[in-house]
Amino acid sequence: MDWQFAADTVPSSFVTEAQARSLLGKPPATGAWRDGDPVGNRRFLDVGPLHFESGGSLDAVRIAYESWGELSPAGDNAVLVLHALTGDSHLSGPSGDGHATSGWWGGIVGPGLAIDTDRWFVVAPNMLGGCQGSTGPASLSPDGSEWGARFPHLTIRDQVAAQVAFSDRLGIDRWAAVIGGSMGGMHALEWAIGAPSRVARLAILAAPPVTTADQIGLNSVQMEAVRCDPCFRFGDYYDAADGDGPTRGLALARRMALLNYRSPEELNLRFERGWQSEISPIGAGGRFAVESYLDFHGNKFTRRFDANSYLVLVEAMNSHDVGRGRGGVASALSLITARTVVVGIDSDRLFPVEGQRLIAAHLPGNIDGTDAVVIRSDYGHDGFLIENEAVGAQLSRVLTEPVPPHRG
Repeated sequence: MDWQFAADTVPSSFVTEAQARSLLGKPPATGAWRDGDPVGNRRFLDVGPLHFESGGSLDAVRIAYESWGELSPAGDNAVLVLHALTGDSHLSGPSGDGHATSGWWGGIVGPGLAIDTDRWFVVAPNMLGGCQGSTGPASLSPDGSEWGARFPHLTIRDQVAAQVAFSDRLGIDRWAAVIGGSMGGMHALEWAIGAPSRVARLAILAAPPVTTADQIGLNSVQMEAVRCDPCFRFGDYYDAADGDGPTRGLALARRMALLNYRSPEELNLRFERGWQSEISPIGAGGRFAVESYLDFHGNKFTRRFDANSYLVLVEAMNSHDVGRGRGGVASALSLITARTVVVGIDSDRLFPVEGQRLIAAHLPGNIDGTDAVVIRSDYGHDGFLIENEAVGAQLSRVLTEPVPPHRG
């Protein structure tokens, strides 16, 4: 659960007057990408129908994706990059029509960078249930109205099943590497456990082997903030006028989440007890700078995300447990055959490094034996999006690992 966009994944700072002006005007009822909006660099593949663990199904599923580089004649240089909760397929590239911000990992993916697009064919799909082009709650159902709250319950494994079907349609039998951070790391783990022959290398960044009770509890409060907004209307808000959607609840959920994405040290260092303006927050109606910072990013979020998608994706995160039905975490991780690097952030209070260490301890192909790599960062969970040099060095290590030839 991370910010996932370049404009947001920078060191925290005071909100400027120009930034505040950028959010003037009423927000739309949903920030989802809709058919008819500028496509940008998105492409689409139809992969459905799909049936899900809960018993639900979709007769038709579309996955939006972007790619960089060229697939080799042997098809052996394809890299799958999986985004986190609030991300999308715009991994690298400038902002513009169809893309409100520049790519969220532009310092990692590109010519000559850690994931070198002169060497690798890089693919980034928007996950199933998302709101930036792949089938999700804001998509039209067969009856011509949005799915909304009727959208099927998804698990991490359901989303990976959609990614596997997407890979089949794309013609990729085996990924040279599958890379994911946070929720994307959950997907990457499920890929390597459920389809080990299709994953040659694996990178798990700031992701746990299971979603713990503490994390589920934090998620539940965020979901309730969305549902308690009177404008949520039980998920039926897509025809609401600008300013009449569930943006207050979604912004509040985002503010709660942001406090887990950054570290106390960074927030205390950046803001201390500073005021947002000359008006005192001690009884005079002013605000502390950190309050304005959270408000700004919460309100900004509502202009690029969908409330129903937020609920669907957070519930999918709650389902995450690689050991479920597999004899436990250790047994499940022992099924992974990929050459793997596991990376944690020392200040991560959302998915602490104990989770990455547990993963590393049970991976037969971990390039660091039974240890995880722990990166020093002041930026908490979002360190994997900000610390380009340190993260890039670990990705370079695993991408240069030799792997046995694939015998499909």
